[in-house]
Amino acid sequence: MLLEQICKENDIKNIRREDWDSLAAEIRQFLIEKISINGGHLGSNLGAVELTMALHLFLNLPEDKIIWDVGHQSYTHKLLTGRREGFETLRKFGGMSGFPKRKESCCDAFDTGHSSTSISAGLGLVKARDIRGEKNTIVSVIGDGSLTGGMAYEAMNNAARMDTNFIIVLNDNNMSISENVGGVSKYLNSIRTADNYLNLKEGIYQSLLKKKHGSAIVDVIRKTKSSFKQLVIPGMFFEDMGITYLGPVDGHDIPAMLQVFKEAKRCKSAVLVHVLTQKGKGYEPAERHPARFHGAEPFDIATGVPKNKRIKANYTDVFSTIMVKLGQRNEKVVAITAAMPDGTGLKRFRNVYPDRFFDVGIAEQHAVTFAAGLAAGGMIPIVAVYSSFLQRAYDQILHDVCIQNLPVVFAVDRAGIVGSDGETHQGIFDLSYLSSIPNMHIMAPKNKWELSDMMKYAVKFGAPIAVRYPRGEAYDGLSEFREPIEYGKSEMIFEEDEIALLAVGSMVKTATEVRNALKEKGYHVTLVNGRFIKPIDTQMLDRLSQNHKLLVTMEENVESGGFGEKVRTYINENGFNLSVLSVCVPDEYVEHGNVEILRKEIGIDAESVVNKIIQKMEK
Repeated sequence: MLLEQICKENDIKNIRREDWDSLAAEIRQFLIEKISINGGHLGSNLGAVELTMALHLFLNLPEDKIIWDVGHQSYTHKLLTGRREGFETLRKFGGMSGFPKRKESCCDAFDTGHSSTSISAGLGLVKARDIRGEKNTIVSVIGDGSLTGGMAYEAMNNAARMDTNFIIVLNDNNMSISENVGGVSKYLNSIRTADNYLNLKEGIYQSLLKKKHGSAIVDVIRKTKSSFKQLVIPGMFFEDMGITYLGPVDGHDIPAMLQVFKEAKRCKSAVLVHVLTQKGKGYEPAERHPARFHGAEPFDIATGVPKNKRIKANYTDVFSTIMVKLGQRNEKVVAITAAMPDGTGLKRFRNVYPDRFFDVGIAEQHAVTFAAGLAAGGMIPIVAVYSSFLQRAYDQILHDVCIQNLPVVFAVDRAGIVGSDGETHQGIFDLSYLSSIPNMHIMAPKNKWELSDMMKYAVKFGAPIAVRYPRGEAYDGLSEFREPIEYGKSEMIFEEDEIALLAVGSMVKTATEVRNALKEKGYHVTLVNGRFIKPIDTQMLDRLSQNHKLLVTMEENVESGGFGEKVRTYINENGFNLSVLSVCVPDEYVEHGNVEILRKEIGIDAESVVNKIIQKMEK
């Protein structure tokens, strides 16, 4: 096998040109087989195989640098840098990450996981190179989906003023996670459908050179900054910004890409190479359903069907159903997503109420301020977003929503430990960063029924409010406990004395398991569903302090700024004779791996919590 000949970076250069297509086919087959077992980002990686090969053939790693935007398309890059064996543990605890990691390889130039960052990071590496007086090549790869993020344009605006080489590769597959929307997508479509720029340019030049005075005419055209490209490709947005544009070029034609990369290297400025690729290329199910195979669970290769079929609804499914009902009951309800109608569960709402659904692209900052404008205009906007991505819009939440106390509802999905995507995607900071903002209110449901009740409550609330819920199967236990939601009030589930468990959101289920285990050991245990993280229920804390020795707070959030910290502060300030044990995520980044393994590793699973409580009680 050709792939077995690649044991380290630059080994691809020993592969004969006539074998490049065979190597690409082997890489695709390898990726399909491994991802079908472990899960991972399939469609984006299949589409970037030849592009990655061309970059590795063109560059000399690790001296030269590639910065992958988001980084979910870097699997071929990992293969070509000697990490083939790592795919046995891809995205598993202690194994190889599904994203670039500097600690994993000297060929990973920058850790990524969120969108629209690669041009900024690449520009920083370019300026550092120039200051050190070095001559290596820096390439930032960014997808057309990521190009909907404003940070990319901030970076390009800065890069346009450079007089040194910096190559930006636009990997254009007409997709992000879901199908792209908006003006950028339309602009790139106009380029895709234009005649091939490079071929047309060379054809005209050659024709002119054959005519009398043709050479002089060609020189005039070349010296005219933009007129020729403006005629061939409408708008030429990148050229107008001051960035040299090359392309579009077929992203599955390695020799063509190498030729354009060589031309790009000659530019003493920022240059954008526009590469057209097909997401999911080489695997029919992924070609037909690119969104489904963006982040794939383990699947059957022959059919593309997931191996582990879900029997019960997850929290996103429950939210999806609730949204349709809310839209039906109140015509002021509108929904906003940042390029994730499928992932956040808004696809059904979009289908039923298309005029009240807004996909703004990968632009969380804009999504939040857009929601603020909708709220100021009399609407009730619901922003559905993953916890990890909402943190990208912290200033907009603070400045545009909360200062004006506008009724924006934040449906915060994937809160807590999310698993295999690792540090960049764990939703373990939202309680801290949201609760620091005045006028913000935060709730977390104990089960699927409470998620429904909280969304109904939030829509009528009339001020900024967030409802945060976890990834995975929706808990349907404790369904007999469904007291009406009252502002700032928790819910007593089981009342005894001695030990009080005060849990929020997903940790209520764990607290139930903890209580059962402690009861078997003879302890008296109270269980309270916190419901509100901000404001905390101080009346309940006063009540618990009267007849309990130990108060245990439980949350899937970091300790600093979290629910437990707020409870502890209140207990200490009031001088209650009550010990407090905070069960939470340590103040550190949590790596990738199975959720249950990670929960045990950081000590928030039921068994670990029981042991902590017994140790505390026996002191």
